[in-house]
Amino acid sequence: MRPTPRKAVAASALTLAALAAVSLPAAPAAATPERAASVAAAPGTVTPAAAAAPDGIAATSVAAPGSAAVAPAKAAAAADACTPAQVITNGGFESGVSPWTQSSTSVITSRTGQSAHGGTAFAWLDGVGSTHTDTLSQSVTIPSGCAAATLTFWLHIDTAETTSSTAYDKLTAKIGTTTLATYSNLDKNTGYVQKSFDVSAFAGQTVSLAFTGTEDSSLQSSFVLDDLALNTSGDTAPPADSTRTPAAPSYTVSLTSNTAGTVWTGHESATFTNASATALSEVYLRLWDNYHGTCASMPIAVSNVTGGTAGALSVDCTALQITLASPLTQGQSATIGFDLGITVPSGADRFGYDGAFSFIGNALPLLAVKDGAGWHLDPYTNNGESFYSLAADFKVTLDHPTTLLVPATGASVDAAGTSGRTVTTATATKVRDFAWAAGPFSKISGASTAGTPINVYSVTGISSANAQSMLTTAKTAVDAHSSRFGAYPYGELDAVIDNNFWFGGMEYPGFVLDLVSTTALTHEIGHQWWYGIVGDDEYNSPWLDESFTDYATDLALGKTGTSCWSSVSWASSAEKITNSMAYWDTHSSRYSTVVYGYGKCALHDLRRLIGETAMTKLLKDYATSHWYGVSTTAEFKAAAQAATTTDLTSFWTTHRIEG
Repeated sequence: MRPTPRKAVAASALTLAALAAVSLPAAPAAATPERAASVAAAPGTVTPAAAAAPDGIAATSVAAPGSAAVAPAKAAAAADACTPAQVITNGGFESGVSPWTQSSTSVITSRTGQSAHGGTAFAWLDGVGSTHTDTLSQSVTIPSGCAAATLTFWLHIDTAETTSSTAYDKLTAKIGTTTLATYSNLDKNTGYVQKSFDVSAFAGQTVSLAFTGTEDSSLQSSFVLDDLALNTSGDTAPPADSTRTPAAPSYTVSLTSNTAGTVWTGHESATFTNASATALSEVYLRLWDNYHGTCASMPIAVSNVTGGTAGALSVDCTALQITLASPLTQGQSATIGFDLGITVPSGADRFGYDGAFSFIGNALPLLAVKDGAGWHLDPYTNNGESFYSLAADFKVTLDHPTTLLVPATGASVDAAGTSGRTVTTATATKVRDFAWAAGPFSKISGASTAGTPINVYSVTGISSANAQSMLTTAKTAVDAHSSRFGAYPYGELDAVIDNNFWFGGMEYPGFVLDLVSTTALTHEIGHQWWYGIVGDDEYNSPWLDESFTDYATDLALGKTGTSCWSSVSWASSAEKITNSMAYWDTHSSRYSTVVYGYGKCALHDLRRLIGETAMTKLLKDYATSHWYGVSTTAEFKAAAQAATTTDLTSFWTTHRIEG
């Protein structure tokens, strides 16, 4: 993904929002200013309150665990395996009261006067208008051995107080004896806003999660909570030489759309092999785009599972467990199938529709990866990517109105369907995901000098000159990256252009979403190698695709990164280029600066240290040796060291590249 260049313009506003916002507030364009290029926070660690409060809302007091408290807990847990999980029960209050403890029967409710964030039930603290206290709590056990634990909840505050300076009524959020944040009538907002806290320090402990709302003698303030979750995620790096399974996935999909291309229904099947010596008795499907809805109203609906038994949804309904009909021993294969429904939400997003144009990324359920660290069931991040999958084959049939063009991953062939409809069949080999779009696009086509077919699809409002410019950029970029890292293997390349994309650009194999931007499109095409061909665990090692792609973008545009490392200024001792998205989602204002900026500058610095020839050979050889595979930080460091006689130990330390 490429942060949108337009967000860099309003520097002062973005800096404020970046310091305040984390996860997903109500409006996407304001929710993730961390995607703006080169927006830096002031030096110093971002406190949980600063990270959690939305744009324009300040948490008024925080006493979060310090680093001294965090380190022993993590060290003690390091020897234990982590099974990623969501540990809050009934976080949406749709199952009644249990296991919550409430101060009165009116706290967990669905009564009129307030509304739920998702479903029908919510927790309503206070709102009485006289001296009053409400409490809500649940005991939670945070597993040991997990690299990260993140508490999130959605909060709405309304009040009759008119002051702009005095906090008369307050809500305090605590875990154990630690106060995470205090909100007040000064923090009123018109809708729900998501709060997020790193609670990794409590790994291996059973603690109380508690909310206390207090009102003074007059004028009500209502504190409304919904959709609470405490997600844990696995180790940042799997043990060396661990086997990744289920291997060699093959997906067959047949979907039919409504007239607008916003609803798709049909069937999907997945065939796979157990590559591990350990028997495989279950698999997990990642339903990534359920992040964009609620568990009560899921955009991605799976039903009528065959080849196994569907279990519980977890990780905010983005992971579905399927127990196989019989365990697979090493080398055995199986197929699961299911009916699939996809409902595209409104919004110019990587999964959303902008007027007549639908963008359908991360919508097909994919098999999660299991290795020596266990199942990778990390949460969705709207800050960057969480997507970790093995190279797979896809055959996807899309039945749609003839009035809609449907660019997609892979090579597409159109055939006449029933009256007024077209059936587009797209096939792709060794790709990690499949994405498509649907709408009355304007299309222009061409081929790069080396022969790669390029299609540019533009929404209404993109001028023909801008579309032609993007076609020229795509031709140049695909050949530039091919010459450095290996020939583009996916046949055609589709670029879908919409200047309303709030996120800038987004990559999928053979298919990218982008603004009219030479830099952004060159970046997204670079991801065809760094994520697409050379895969990585995007949640736990985001630098392996974003830093490498931004470095490749610089090279393709003739930028040498001269002295760019000299501008590095770390915000804290915990800040590292190799941090996971669990860290960046709680330090969101620094994500773009460090992972994109410092990451690519570190690679420029490595090139200057070992020499142009050695660096060029290193990256091409590394791409070749990991073609359709998965890269890890440890493997890249080993390859870099093998490419030079210079001891790189101090280089990794200075550049904060760990793993």
